Parts: sequence; structure tokens; C-alpha cells
Amino acid sequence: MRELKLKVCTKESTTLQSFLLGQSGVSKRLLTRLKRQTNGITRDGIQIRSIDTVYPGDEIILRFEDQSFLEPNPELKIPVVFENERLVVFNKPAGVPVHPSIKHQGDTLGNCFAALYPELTFRPINRLDKDTSGLCIIAKDAHASSLLQGSCRKIYYAAAEGDVPDSGRINAPIARERESIILRCVRPDGQPSVTLYKVLKRANGHSLAEVIPQTGRTHQIRVHFAYTGHPLAGDDMYGGSLQYIKRQALHCGSITFKEPTSGSEITVTADIPEDMAAIFADTI
Repeated sequence: MRELKLKVCTKESTTLQSFLLGQSGVSKRLLTRLKRQTNGITRDGIQIRSIDTVYPGDEIILRFEDQSFLEPNPELKIPVVFENERLVVFNKPAGVPVHPSIKHQGDTLGNCFAALYPELTFRPINRLDKDTSGLCIIAKDAHASSLLQGSCRKIYYAAAEGDVPDSGRINAPIARERESIILRCVRPDGQPSVTLYKVLKRANGHSLAEVIPQTGRTHQIRVHFAYTGHPLAGDDMYGGSLQYIKRQALHCGSITFKEPTSGSEITVTADIPEDMAAIFADTI
């Protein structure tokens, strides 16, 4: 059983539901779950209803159980680069999926998490493709997950083929390829998608770019760079060559978020991995 203490910091009295869904960032799904649980929400040791009034200075305690549904794999050693009682940040290697699938059972980030935290549910905040390396945040409780969702700022590093312009803004809608459940493409009827980038290095016919996606579409960075005529090295799904690297040369190297308890801003970084750095061996 996990316990979370919340202080009512509103200027005036309000309903418990308004306080939890507003200031505290509790999701509707978690609130529903807590309401159904005996002593899921208490004040001064007494269970309180969502329609009850709370007052400035009240301490509200949430109690909930986590259930892990993933098979633990203690043999997986994925580096932890930041951790506290509310979240953990992994530096995921290329080749490791985030979630189990039909083809991947037991060899995912979720299985590693289950081995380290057998009492917790796996709640990834940002999801990387199997062959994209870099930082992944996992929330340790449902409330932290609710606060972190959509609030993280990520910086990626991509090795793109050719001489990419020094900087740019790629604004091109992305849609699913009509004949595929995996492939994406730029198409007028797609979802709005914007990617900012700045070139840092050039070598061996490639450009190393710092990339900031403004939207979060599937395969967005890969599709956008391919659309401009500069597919990522190793990304043969979207026209990239396998000459220098055998997977898409894409790495989540920086992530900034607000710590769920204190609200302080935290930035975590991870160096570009060796297989990507090797493309620019003379300049990095």
C-alpha cells in the first residue's frame, strides 16, 4: 500500500474533487479508483468523499495499491540515471523495446522495471521506439504519472544523411500509411506535426542535429527528416542507409520535467551512444 500526502493550498474552501482534479493533478481515473477503496482518501484519519468541502491547510492522504503485470527479468541491466521516490529515469539502449509485444516477451524495459520494483505498476511517461536509444521516465505511482504526462521537454540527437541546413522548422502533417499499421508518412490529411532542429556537427556525409519535437507523433523525427530528403542514418524503414549504423541514429539525450512532489524543474542528460558518435569520429 502506497501513501501520498497532499496539502490543500487553495485560498478558499473547495470541494475535495475540485482540489484533487485541479491543483493536485489527480486524474479522473485515479480519483474513481480511490473512491471505491476503503480509506482511499482520508482527512485526519477519517475517510472523506469527493463532494465534501476541504479547507486551506487540510492534509489529504491518498492510499492506493499498485499491481505489476509484467514478468520481472533481473538479468536485464539498464542504467538508471536519476531516481527518487516518485519516478525513475532510465538510459535505454537501442534494441530494447519499452513494452512487451508478441515478438518481445521478457526482454523489455518493462521487464527490467518489474525486477527492480516488483511492487509497482510500470508507467512509462515517454515511449521510445525499440531502436531509438536514450532517456525514458517511468512514474512510480498513478499521481506522479498524471502530473508528468505531457509536461516533459525532450531534446533528441539525430544523425541525418547529407548536408542538412544549419537550422530549421519542419511543419508537415503526419498520417499512417494506408497499407501499414507501422509506417507513417507526410500527407495533407495527417495530424499537425512540427519539429525544430539545429545542426551541431558535420562529417562523413552526415549532419548531427539537435532536435526538439513540438508535437509527439509516432516516428515524427524519422518521418520529418526523410521528408526533407535527409533520412536518418540506419533508418532503412524510411530510406536511410545501413552503411554507418545498423539502427536509426536517434537518441533522446535530454529531458526536463517538474518533480511531482516539490514542483522543482529537473533536467537529466545522457551522452550520445558510441554507435552514433562513431559516424562523427573526427569531430565529436
